Amino acid sequence: MTLSDVPVVPRPAPAPRDALRIAVVAPPWFALPPRGYGGIESVVADLVDSLAARGHEVTLVGSGTHRTRAARFVQVFAEPPSARVGESAPEVLHAAAAAEALEGLEVDVVHDHSLAGPLLARGRGTPTVMTMHGPVDGEHGEYVRRLGDSVDVVAISDAQRRLNPGLNWVGRVHNAVDVSSFPFRADKGDHLLWLGRMNPEKGPHLAVDAARASGQRIVLAGKCSEPGEKRYFEQAVRHRLGPDAEYVGEADAALKRELLAGARALVFPVQWEEPFGMVMIEAMACGTPVVALQRGSVPEVVAHGRSGLVVRTPEELPAALRLAADLDPAACRAHAQQHFDLPVMAEGYERVFRMIVEGGRGVEALTRSTGREATA
Repeated sequence: MTLSDVPVVPRPAPAPRDALRIAVVAPPWFALPPRGYGGIESVVADLVDSLAARGHEVTLVGSGTHRTRAARFVQVFAEPPSARVGESAPEVLHAAAAAEALEGLEVDVVHDHSLAGPLLARGRGTPTVMTMHGPVDGEHGEYVRRLGDSVDVVAISDAQRRLNPGLNWVGRVHNAVDVSSFPFRADKGDHLLWLGRMNPEKGPHLAVDAARASGQRIVLAGKCSEPGEKRYFEQAVRHRLGPDAEYVGEADAALKRELLAGARALVFPVQWEEPFGMVMIEAMACGTPVVALQRGSVPEVVAHGRSGLVVRTPEELPAALRLAADLDPAACRAHAQQHFDLPVMAEGYERVFRMIVEGGRGVEALTRSTGREATA
């Protein structure tokens, strides 16, 4: 496929006068929404739908087919290059195709969730907002720092923003899920749950150890397809499995919801300063408390004593897992609805976009223009 072959759905009728014309650039690796793994893609798809529901005209740039409410879809890859995650060629081709497509569109703001796409923001003329979905230190942080004021950067947690305060931050908007799409279950099953990518940063080996020490069964479900993930699983997880610790593979959307809704608690023994953990809000949406280590965004996401328990060390996890049964599933669900439902996220981004389109910059400008904090 050549760049000139990129299909663009015809422009729809003009939107209401107060609506924004927003181009959303997704990463190239998975369809939107993803059918299995793909946390960023899930957030992007939900944001597109939520912005469209609020009356905005949204153009989506992505791979494969899409099942969103976008008014216009620009397809870069007919088949998402999922097997090539991390390779540079699909990423830069995606960025080039997106930039070419955007040249012919009239939009008020570009919201870029890809890695390479923001490189082409300088000189574009249209404001570009970049959401930081991953680390902000090391090479990732240096990359965004060198972009300077060509992009306006949104954090997904206050913890993330604190790690590199020198970036061109314009605010913080927490990720969200469609809470109504997650089944609430007050009567829990007999298992704990760990859910995520199979790597040491997510701590599945610690989850098994803590569950066993608490005297409870645990189910592990997660992506284990890349070489590093398979190597870690063989070295640190496989020998820990047994009658009380079962690995069921990667969970699709249906199985994930079934496991989350039935679990006594989600174990989240994160081993790095994770900027946001989607699985935490998915669990709470199901009425399932989160037992987590105090790293990264965890204290922002989990209301200690209400929607879960936050402890400092792995040694404290077994006792917390036993206490989690005393937490109210309805309170977990209510916490998710209040802070991490889609309308909350959409409103946050809408405020950021309006501030930027109106010519403001930075947290102070957003606070002045809205009378509210530059966070959501």
